[in-house]
Amino acid sequence: MVDIKTFQIESTLVPSPIQYDVLFPKDYKTSDEKYPLMLFLHGGGPKRHQHLKNTGPRIQEMWEQNKAPEMVVVTPLCDRCFYMDYKDGSEKWESFILNELLPHLQNEYRVSLGKKNTFIGGISMGGLGSLRLGFKYLDRFGAILSFEPGIEPVFEWKDVKTIDKFYRQRKFMEKVFGSPIDENYWSENNPAYIVRENAEKIRNSDIKIYLEVGTEDFFGLFRGAEFLHRILFDRNIRHEFRYVYGADHLGVSFTERIINGFSFLNRIINPLEEPIEVINARKFFNLMRENALRKEENKS
Repeated sequence: MVDIKTFQIESTLVPSPIQYDVLFPKDYKTSDEKYPLMLFLHGGGPKRHQHLKNTGPRIQEMWEQNKAPEMVVVTPLCDRCFYMDYKDGSEKWESFILNELLPHLQNEYRVSLGKKNTFIGGISMGGLGSLRLGFKYLDRFGAILSFEPGIEPVFEWKDVKTIDKFYRQRKFMEKVFGSPIDENYWSENNPAYIVRENAEKIRNSDIKIYLEVGTEDFFGLFRGAEFLHRILFDRNIRHEFRYVYGADHLGVSFTERIINGFSFLNRIINPLEEPIEVINARKFFNLMRENALRKEENKS
């Protein structure tokens, strides 16, 4: 049985108090070890506060099988908020996470400090939040796990088509982005726009990025995810992208998808050592490529 603990934190930035769920490693109470910290953001659906209770068993099974690194996993139980500071300043969820929640968790629990051991992930609305926060605060997070993020395949609000916003409530969008919607504010908080404007900075940060979406997502979120994948790929920003065959926005596919995402973290923290044959082959073909490109350049 997975033992999820629930705590709360007071805030001056959002409606308070805020509850948060925590999944601890099995030996947390009996060891002196410091663990990585994962902020695992929930989606915006009606069962969002069951997020860690639903995903926790899969994560714990992976720990028991040594298929995922043990870490302190925290889900703040938030409103539908996009994990953003509202344009009118009435609620500041991004500031809450960065300036109140993270310092609280790092002081309250035995977690390793620094971006290398601090990860952010999420599902749907949480996938959007993890991308935006991860890309904006490269000094705070070492990895992003984004499952089926609620993002659109454009850079600017004026280009969003009905097919990509049919499920968005205008009233809620105006609550977050202003009424009328502040198009510049929307762009500034759009992951694809953030990447386009900060590609070199993101590329040089070495942040680890995992992005996935289902082929049958009933919101059509594969359009935004594939767009972001292309933006990252074309700018030579290393990442892992999975277009999960047959997977919907909800349903039976999520057990395997959670496993795949946390396996990505395992490969980051506990990388396998390549055999010498592979290392030598890589050096050989890298040199061959460089020589071929140099010859081509000299001809021109």
